Amino acid sequence: MNSKERFYATIERRPVDRPACWMGMPTPSAIPGLCDFYGVKTFNELKVACGDDFYAVEVPYKSPTCSALYAAFDWYMNGSNVDTEHRTLTADGCFAQCEDIEDVEAVNFPWPDPALYIDPEECRRLVDEAPEDKVVIGMAWCCHFQDACAAFGMQAYLMNMLAEPEMCHYVDDHIVAFYEKALRIFLEATKGKVQAVLIGDDMGSQRGLMISPAAVKEFVIPGAKKLIDIIHSYGAKVIYHSCGSIVEAIPLLIEAGVDAIHPIQALAAGMQPDNLKAKFDGQVSFCGGVDTQDLLPNGTPDQVMAKVKELREIFPTGLIISPSHEAIQNDVPPANIKALFDEACKIY
Repeated sequence: MNSKERFYATIERRPVDRPACWMGMPTPSAIPGLCDFYGVKTFNELKVACGDDFYAVEVPYKSPTCSALYAAFDWYMNGSNVDTEHRTLTADGCFAQCEDIEDVEAVNFPWPDPALYIDPEECRRLVDEAPEDKVVIGMAWCCHFQDACAAFGMQAYLMNMLAEPEMCHYVDDHIVAFYEKALRIFLEATKGKVQAVLIGDDMGSQRGLMISPAAVKEFVIPGAKKLIDIIHSYGAKVIYHSCGSIVEAIPLLIEAGVDAIHPIQALAAGMQPDNLKAKFDGQVSFCGGVDTQDLLPNGTPDQVMAKVKELREIFPTGLIISPSHEAIQNDVPPANIKALFDEACKIY
């Protein structure tokens, strides 16, 4: 099987020669050590060397206030560049004092138009750089729930979900409309060349959902469904990201049409692979599972290989083997990443 065949078989839970594997997106500080370990010069060479089946492309976005789609909104309305490394959802946003829709409108927030800041030619160029045999995954994120939290400040938004739900929906609808348009620009420019798109919203803590399943259904799923439908209309699969324990939200994500759940935060409550297999076998695929909280930074290569072997036994198909967070930190020994791929890429 080549990478694309392996990916589609994994997503559709058909037999595979070995699991599809994805390194994720290591933090910039982690890449030099990994390249040195593998004896390569670039990140793309690293992915080829280790056996990665994926080629990730960030949706290009450049505005006067930011250079990342996931940080497109200037919620502080101060005109400064958005700091994508240290931004927070908890600081008061421009709607922090709003009590109804009229208050939100009075703020006169400058909702950005993605058509002004996403260059279709740049989208095509970035996707065309992908090796022909790799799975192109568009990193779109489209975190509308997280953006809504930042727009108010998380504490204010979570309270307003109960006290002023119409106001919350009003703001969320504007955010979702932005991402709908951004997705259409990217996918239209790269039509037929993108096999998967990653979107999502962090809504889990280590022990459970941050909000109730009912709140997920009301405030997260409708926007997600609109985005999922657009991605599917272009023939791409949807990998949905949420950190934390989201086992109670997975049935809602399945109903919305998600193809794979990412990243299976391995130590979060209820996210054990055998539990997920028992609850959702045949309903959805998964991506992740190799613990980045303890195992990858602190374990030995033999322990990592044993975990990957265990994951393969639980999920003979239907699991993309990957770290349980897309951003490998520089505290992960490169030997453990090699152990992950060496075991995952074996054909038994």
